[in-house]
Amino acid sequence: MKRVKAIWELMRLEHGVMLALAIFIGSLIALQGQGMLTIESFPIKEFVLTFFTALFLEASTFALNDYYDLDIDKKNKRVDRPLARGDLEPKTALYLFYLFFPLGILCSFFVNFTCFIIALITAIFAIIYDIYLKKVKLLGNFYIAYVMAIPFVFGAAAIENTSFMVVRIDPAVFIVSMIAFLAGSGREIMKDVMDYEGDRSSGVRSFPRYIGIRRSNILSSFFYIIAVCLSVLPFLYIQFGVYHMNLVYLVLVGVTDAIFLLTAVQLIANKKINMAKYRKITLLGLFFGLIAFFLGSFIG
Repeated sequence: MKRVKAIWELMRLEHGVMLALAIFIGSLIALQGQGMLTIESFPIKEFVLTFFTALFLEASTFALNDYYDLDIDKKNKRVDRPLARGDLEPKTALYLFYLFFPLGILCSFFVNFTCFIIALITAIFAIIYDIYLKKVKLLGNFYIAYVMAIPFVFGAAAIENTSFMVVRIDPAVFIVSMIAFLAGSGREIMKDVMDYEGDRSSGVRSFPRYIGIRRSNILSSFFYIIAVCLSVLPFLYIQFGVYHMNLVYLVLVGVTDAIFLLTAVQLIANKKINMAKYRKITLLGLFFGLIAFFLGSFIG
């Protein structure tokens, strides 16, 4: 059981579940925007394929990430990483990458051409990030944020019946993607602050090294505040269809907004906060945001 738990932690499979939920929500929003949201019309085959695309690519690139991050994780005393604490050998991470990475690309091929291109580009950048961009966190942070945002677009693209790379982005898909991108950016900068000492000794270029810890905290809070501002647009404007004046959406996204604003206030007001604690809290906020868009597409 210890080894199974370590492999789960290496591949961060809980992230795969959240990615699948994001893809599902992207598909639902797109179908709702087209007036086609029924049980009969939902593309089960495409969703299953997109689910395994996300799961396999997420699992493989996280494993590769930990393989290349092993020395830094040891310096940062990342006991949450199975390679750093010695529960798995580094070669295990490589084996998992070689197994699941091509499977993820293959699954996307059988969805449609657009999804294949999105998956391929994202996967290539994932490898570049794991090998090179880790040393340039100014760019790597925004790549991670992109990975949090693209599943919604991926889900919307999965319902397209065209063979060409044309995706009609529903306004609600755009908003939820931007919220995920902004919150992801904020969370990554918080992680930079957590890893400051280890990154400095390893020569990693991050926001805290260039602008300082205090300004990095303020920048992170800025991303959360903008995400909150965007989250109210679907409720206020009729262009967002089912979310317009949807009280279910408003209440649930209000929980997300409260969590983001609480975190932003803590980052601005306090010079030292428990970054690990608040990063976990913001992950909970993201989950409520997903639920808001999910339930809001059915009721409200």
